[in-house]
Amino acid sequence: MTTAPDPADERVAIVDERNRVVGEASRREMRAGNLIHRATYVLVFDPAGRLCLQRRTRTKDVYPGCWDVAAGGVVRAGESYEESAARELAEELGIRGVVLAPLFDFFHDAPENRVWGRAFRCVWDGPLVLQETEVEAAEWVSPAEAPERAKREPFTPDGVALLRRVVGAP
Repeated sequence: MTTAPDPADERVAIVDERNRVVGEASRREMRAGNLIHRATYVLVFDPAGRLCLQRRTRTKDVYPGCWDVAAGGVVRAGESYEESAARELAEELGIRGVVLAPLFDFFHDAPENRVWGRAFRCVWDGPLVLQETEVEAAEWVSPAEAPERAKREPFTPDGVALLRRVVGAP
């Protein structure tokens, strides 16, 4: 029987405060050292303009059990933002073959997560196939509803920062 690789051993790109690659480390080393890394954020909308929220599993290494406004994740060493966004979208939600429209880059600097993110958006009109190890649930909400929910329920702080930029949430 083959065991799945430990996600903590995955090699990720490490960057500086200006988003320049300065090396690579395992995900475990990146989290332990709170090293600045890259991540992708894909806002998924349906044709009616509703936003897909995903609830992270309680086993995630950062923000477990929180709602997130974007699919995405850590950029692997040697991987581009675009490659990472497409890979993460397929892994987490089963979405493939969509146009990923780049929005902007941003720096999120928190005590538990220092990350240069690149935000994308896409439109999806098909079924979602949730990755059991990463996504516990998904819901479609109006973009205006998401910031209101973030006031009452646990949301990822980097996702809330992204939401503020996209929909002007408080």
